[in-house]
Amino acid sequence: MTTFALIHGAWHGAWCWEPLAAELERRGHRAVAVDLPCDDPAATIVDNAKLVADSLGGADDVVVVGHSLGGITAAVVPLIRPVRKVVFLAALIPRPGHSLGEVMGAEPGTTTEEFNNLPRHVGDHGAVWWDPEVAVRAFYRACDPETARWAATRLRPQVWTTSREPCPLDRWPDCELVSIVCTDDEVVTPDCSRRIAREVLGVEPVELPAGHSPMLSHPVELADALLA
Repeated sequence: MTTFALIHGAWHGAWCWEPLAAELERRGHRAVAVDLPCDDPAATIVDNAKLVADSLGGADDVVVVGHSLGGITAAVVPLIRPVRKVVFLAALIPRPGHSLGEVMGAEPGTTTEEFNNLPRHVGDHGAVWWDPEVAVRAFYRACDPETARWAATRLRPQVWTTSREPCPLDRWPDCELVSIVCTDDEVVTPDCSRRIAREVLGVEPVELPAGHSPMLSHPVELADALLA
């Protein structure tokens, strides 16, 4: 039995993994997801990684899956506890010693122009949040309308502490690294993800015909990819 540590991206919570977790558990595996403190300006990358690691208990066969902004937390979990594999799912990929903000500033095509231009709200501590109807366009185009509306109303404000601090890695972890690129991703540019998988991670990307949120729109196909 494999334990999958499922790490959500910006604005989301553990709830977004429910369809995938059910599919993995149906196949005899364990899925663990936690709510990261995405609205807490004091929470760091290491804080988030420790929260994930603590949730896993004594599991001895662990695959970490980091979605979108969750990629920067997923990369650090192996510093805290043994894992077999880290999967970057439609993820923003950190660079050891550099902040994600620095990386994206140097690579402005990482996220799609359409996503960058969608309207959003900004509040205290630079927290950003979405109107639900805009969030549906941003994240859930491949979902059925009911799922898209349900997900859009559950989003939280997101602060950017973890994207501004340097990644605490000094090198990539020794475990296996996997990049799953969603071919119809509305947020992370697929061509950019493919290039980063090859040039930064040194792996050939796995292609999944889905949008940015396959754990909600394509949980069966995503489970197939994770177990392949």
